[in-house]
This record gives sequence, structure tokens and C-alpha cells, in this order.
Amino acid sequence: MLLGRVVAGVSGNEDPLTFTAQLPARSARFAEWPEWLHPSVVRSLREHSVTAPWIHQRAAADLAHSGNHVVVATGTASGKSLAYQLPVLTAMASDPLATALYLSPTKALGSDQLRAVLSLTDFDAELRGTNPSAYDGDTSQELRTWARENSRWLFTNPDMLHISLLRTHQRWAHFFRNLKYVIVDECHSYRGVFGSNVALIVRRLRRIAARYGAEPTFILASATTADPGIAASRLIGAHCTEVTDDGSPHGPRTVALWEPPLVPALTGENGSPVRRPAGAEAARIMADLMIEGARTLTFVRSRRGAELTAMTTKRLLAEVDTDLAERVASYRAGYLAEDRRELEAALADGTLLGAATTNALELGVDIAGLDAVVVAGFPGTVASFWQQAGRSGRRGEGSLVVLIARDDPLDTYLVHHPSAILEKPVEATVTDPGNPYILGPQLLCAAMELPLSDAEVNSFGAIDVLTKLAEEGKIRRRAHGWFITADANPHGSLDIRGGIGTQVAIVDGESGRMLGTVDTGRAPATVHPGAVHIHQGDAYVVDELDLEVGLALVHAENPDWTTSARETTEIIITEQLEHKNYGDITVALVRVEVTHQVVGYLRRLNSGEVLDSIELDMPAHTLETRAVMYTVTPELLESVGVSPERFPGALHAAEHAAIGLLPLVAICDRGDIGGVSTAIHADTGLPTVFVYDGHAGGAGFADRGHSELSRWLTATRDAITSCECAHGCPSCVYSPKCGNGNDPLDKDGAVKILTAIIDTIS
Repeated sequence: MLLGRVVAGVSGNEDPLTFTAQLPARSARFAEWPEWLHPSVVRSLREHSVTAPWIHQRAAADLAHSGNHVVVATGTASGKSLAYQLPVLTAMASDPLATALYLSPTKALGSDQLRAVLSLTDFDAELRGTNPSAYDGDTSQELRTWARENSRWLFTNPDMLHISLLRTHQRWAHFFRNLKYVIVDECHSYRGVFGSNVALIVRRLRRIAARYGAEPTFILASATTADPGIAASRLIGAHCTEVTDDGSPHGPRTVALWEPPLVPALTGENGSPVRRPAGAEAARIMADLMIEGARTLTFVRSRRGAELTAMTTKRLLAEVDTDLAERVASYRAGYLAEDRRELEAALADGTLLGAATTNALELGVDIAGLDAVVVAGFPGTVASFWQQAGRSGRRGEGSLVVLIARDDPLDTYLVHHPSAILEKPVEATVTDPGNPYILGPQLLCAAMELPLSDAEVNSFGAIDVLTKLAEEGKIRRRAHGWFITADANPHGSLDIRGGIGTQVAIVDGESGRMLGTVDTGRAPATVHPGAVHIHQGDAYVVDELDLEVGLALVHAENPDWTTSARETTEIIITEQLEHKNYGDITVALVRVEVTHQVVGYLRRLNSGEVLDSIELDMPAHTLETRAVMYTVTPELLESVGVSPERFPGALHAAEHAAIGLLPLVAICDRGDIGGVSTAIHADTGLPTVFVYDGHAGGAGFADRGHSELSRWLTATRDAITSCECAHGCPSCVYSPKCGNGNDPLDKDGAVKILTAIIDTIS
């Protein structure tokens, strides 16, 4: 019924619905309470209407109670929290000194889980002494002191663990000495540079706990991902048993895939066609659903997008019912905690009928009773898509999920190949704790916490990294191990969420308020003069960027256009890691030096139409990283119908589309990777395409692309052929940050090249 209302709102000459699927309901499968469970825990859970655990909750809890590290990887709203609450609360009720540490990637999720645990512990006197407490960036100094002295169960995040608890572990000696359990929630979100840093922080945590005589058991919770046991083991540095048989119930669900139509009246770069924006389409669909009385959550990709989608929905609803227009809001990070709680409560009790949100509501926050979820733009991973989809139908009733494609190759592919979402396993989490650019700063932190022994250095495989750090005067080798130099501040210098190197401060030039930071490597592309910078939903325009001082000055402005940088890129091969020859085609994983320079930027109207192109003169930046590459002989290209004058455009189009599709096989964002194509590369002497990690040393994305090359390039070709445009557009072969202004591009030539490669290597 809900989908019928959505389709009814479409103009007669449009057919945006590409696919629908009816997913059946699933019944609950229960287990008995475990015999080892403390009676006070059972009493409290029954008081909260939990009559028995589901099978996956019992299986994970049994493993953890017996001392086995475990990851429970089941669907959204499957009660993963109970899997760790059972063993942790039992340990605390049985041992008055036992402590536990809970880690989450976001403060909102941590707060939500803390509230749930407080509700359980407040009910029973035997549990009240656990004193669960938050310890994060929002915690006041007084509460931090209280938590350190009294709390036996800390709710924090990897950032605070890194910068505070481990750095000052002597002050937490009693806590680490009695540490029985560590919970790592939503562990699938720890990927790339952030995940690699967290993996090393966890190793530092285990090292400090061992120093005080503790060996905690790790309990990890994850969305359904490929090989969760392997990914969790890599994250914590020890074997982790996986539990994946989901015993939770859910109602029937309709999944609809939606591709906004091309808008004939608008043209983009080089005259390419433009699709109706996903955000505008989402607002119209959300309004239609709310008119039907459906509680609806719409996920968009940016904070500003959430605000704009909510505003547009309000306007559309006001044309029908002014009271209904007051029942929609936006939700995003940056709101005050009390405002977020008020919005969550209003959504749960039906006061609010709809909300447009960023992924701030994707993880863990319990909002039951939603009838529909609209996803405006694929969220980057299949795991995230199902997390967002799972927000609806959480009371066992039927629900609707609509995925609206953005102007993007991956979105184009998915709405025309639904099996990639509905039938294929979700992505594997990619981390690389051995990346020397990540390992080096982490080793300095570890050495400051406790001197590194030779055995530890060997276990990390880090002798070369430490030798280089010693040459730089940051660490010293002595008779009893490796010691940090006296003037070092490694903890404060390390941005664990992805920035490597020095930081550029983004400052409002009118008020002097610091809005945030960006690392030096990304600053020219993101905060160049003229760039639009969004901070907590407010728009600013950059006036000046000084990389030497580390300062970007901005002023508040709300333009009706956005900006995207254009860069030129040169790449040289420094080392060949893996290589395979297929005759006319070679495939390799290589280390590279990438030199890129921002040469200008495009201004685009919110409709997607290009307003103008503005030149810039920015300094070049060199990045040492990893890349997957392939070469093709000119003879093969000509044999499949690509003449020499078409080589540059065909390779260029294939490169752009491949960048857009890499997130299909590696959990990454398009912005995490880059590419270069050339008709003759100096190092190979052949037509060559590179796709490289955008992080120093690599974040594992190129490696994943290399191992999944055939599936990746097949999807790339299929995305191009699925697009209805004639000669190329942002949905297939155009790139928003192309330094060459998306010229030349040869859509047909790209299909021919990719087909030849797939036929040869498969």
C-alpha cells in the first residue's frame, strides 16, 4: 500500500522504479537462560519484559562467559546488546571488583547503550554498585573524576581510550587490574585508516591490561558482514569466534530501488545530462508516505542534505496539511544532546511522523515503530544499507524501504543489479594495522605508555619502522627496550580517524571561532579559497588558505551552489608487490608516489547544473601509497575496436567508473581513493590504469581491489552499460573531482576495454 502511494506520485511519463522485492517475515527462535547467569540479572531482565534470550544471544554469551573472544554479527534490532550484558552483569554481580569497558564509534550510540544498562542496574540492588558511567568528550571534569574513582563499567570511544585512559594508565591501575570484559560495539564501522588505528589501540589496551595482570575477554557486535570472525580477529589481534545464526524476529519488508529520471532541461559538465537530485526525490517520497500516516525516516549523505530534505518535505506537506508539516524534522550530529533525545522520543511515540537524518541514526539508537525508511543515495556499504533499512518494522510489522540512486556509478549499478544488495554477501571490513604510516605513530604512543621490548617489536614486525623513528630522534634503543624521547607528545599528534600529518585549522574569520580541522594533505581539495565548507548544517565559504601556518579562514554564507575541486595527478611506481601476466594484459599491486595538485574547482547549483569553473594555483602534494593497476597492449585495444586516438578517453572513462565501483568490494568511500589513466605510462610503456589509496601507506582498499579484480571490473562495466545516457554522465563515467574537466571520456571505449580485460583474466 505504501509503495503504491509513492508510485502514484510519479509523473505519467516517468518510470523511476527499477525493482521491488518482498522479503518474508521471520519468527523468533528462543533459548533457555544459561545456568551460569546470576539471579539478579534474570530478575532485572524479566522486569524489563525480556522473558528469554534469542539463540544468538545465548550462544555469544556462553562463549564470552567461558573466556572466548566472540563477535556476534546479526541484523539490525537483533538484540546484540543482551549478548554482552549477560556475561558482564553476571561477572559484576559475582565479583565486587570486576570492571568492564564499552567502546562505540559514536557518542550517541554509547549514550543509548549506557541508558539501557542504567535501566537494568538501577532495578536491582546487587547490580547498582556497578555504577555504569560515560567517559567521553562531553563528560565534565567532575564526572570524569567520579567515574575514575567509582565506575566499574565505563562507556567510552576509541578516541578517549587512546588520548586519556591509556596515556594515563597509572591513574586507572585499579580499573585495568580488574578488567574482565571489553565490548566493541558496531565493530564493522572500524575500517580503513580509522579501523587500522583502532586495531592498534586495542593491542595497546591488551598490553596495558597485561601489565596489571588482566586478560580481558572481548565481545564484539557487528552488522552482518563477510567473514566477521576474521575481521574481528584482525581488529583485536587474537582469535575471535563468530556467531551469525540470527534468532530475532522481524516483519515482512518491501524493498524498492528507485532511479531519478534525467532532466532534459538541465546540462552538466561538457553538456552531460543531469538527474533529478536524490535529496529532492527523497523529500517528495517522504511527504507522500507521511500523508499516508507512515512514520518515515529518510537517510541522506550530509548534514546540509538532512536540513534541506526536511525543509523541502515541510514545504510539500504544507500544501496539503499545515499541521502535518509540523511533524517532520531533521536529525544530525551537532545538535545538543537534549535536543537529540527529544527528537528520538518524538519519533518513537509518533509525535514526529518523519525525520531526515544523516547516518547519526544508523547505529544502535533504538527507535521502534517506523513504517518506512528512505535512503537517499547508497550509504557506501551494503552493511550500512541494511543497518538503515533495519530501522523500520522493528515491532514485527510490515515495512517499506526505498533506495534512491544518486548521480553516481555505484548507485547506478545497484538499482539495476539488485542481487548485489539482496543476494550477495556484504563487504569484508578492510584494515591494515601493519601500514608503517599508521604503525609508527602508534608505536610512539605505546612506548610512552610502557617501553617496548624487543619481543614486542618483533611481534609487530616493526623493527624497520622503529629504526627510522630512531633516526628521526623520536625514540631511543636502550639495553632494556625502546624508550620515547623526553619532549615527544605522540598521543596529541595522532588523529586516529584518518588524518595523517599536521592539521589545518578552519576558523571563522569574523568571530574567531574554530570550526574544525583537516589534515594538510586534504586541505587543498577541501578548503581551498572559494570552497563551500559545511559545519553542523551551516555553510561557510573559504576566504584564505595558508598551509604554512595551518589556517583556513572562512566566512558564513549560504550560497545556492556547491564546490568540487579539480586536480591533476601524476603517478610513478616505486615497488612491485604482486604481478601477473595474462599476455596482452598485466595486473599488479604496487607501491606508488602520487603527486597531485588542485588546479581549480567547479561551482554547481543544487540542481546539479554546472555554474562555472574557476582556476586556482595551489602547491603540489606527494603521497606514498599503494595502488592496483593494469596495462593493456595497443594491439588488444585496436582488436576490440578502440583506435589509438580513442585510447585516452576510453582508459579515462574506465578509470573513473572503477573508482566509483570499488566501494562495492571494499568498505570505503569514493573520496578514500583516486586514480590515474594514461595512453602511455613512463614506467610501463603501455596504456595503463591505476586506482590508488588516498591515505599515506594505503588503507587496504587497493589490496582489496586487486584480490577482487574480476568481480570489481565486471560490476564497473555493468554500471556503465546500465546507464541510459548516450555518451557519459555522472551516473557512469564522470567524476566530480576530475582535474581534466572530464575530458576526454569515451563511454563505449571503456566498455570495450573492460570487457576485454574481464574475458582475459576470468
